[in-house]
Amino acid sequence: MRGQRAAVLDFLKTYGSITSRQAIDNFGATRLADIIFNFRKMGMDIETKMMAGKNRFGEACQYAKYILHEEEQ
Repeated sequence: MRGQRAAVLDFLKTYGSITSRQAIDNFGATRLADIIFNFRKMGMDIETKMMAGKNRFGEACQYAKYILHEEEQ
């Protein structure tokens, strides 16, 4: 795993969750859903939680927050 995917995984492991805005701002990753899809195919337990917020125009919107559930060791 290289580049944006590795950066997203490190972020998830460090902070426990990530949103598209965080992925774009921090890593330039504009296809976070695809990255998460592939992590799930690899067996990672990642929950999608829909959040309510406002867009840049102040209008109500929803966005996905991806939460990594790591097994206790």
